[in-house]
Amino acid sequence: MTTENPFKEGLVTNRPNEAEPQHSLTGEEAYHLVSDTVTGLNVRKSDNKFQAIFIFVAALLLAAIGAALAAFVPEWELPWYAGALAGGFAGLVFGLLASGVCLMVYRAVRHMQGDHK
Repeated sequence: MTTENPFKEGLVTNRPNEAEPQHSLTGEEAYHLVSDTVTGLNVRKSDNKFQAIFIFVAALLLAAIGAALAAFVPEWELPWYAGALAGGFAGLVFGLLASGVCLMVYRAVRHMQGDHK
């Protein structure tokens, strides 16, 4: 019994898994793709503005929460300003990590859609 070799050249004509590039990337788009997926600085003004506002708001909110907790929990024996300082620092760290993750997911989705701007 003889069967044809399915791997012989010319038998497979449709390759749905291989996407053909629709257009070549400009230098700016290539830079954004590499800086978003591998390494590099994000120079997008909108991303940096979003991240700065996010970090500022997170630091402010957690500083207020830390001050309130320090003032209203007498067992801690902590002045309100120490609670605000600890909460503000926690807000900086949380804001940096959370905004970075949000931007990472957003940019990954945009790159998968083919938008590299």
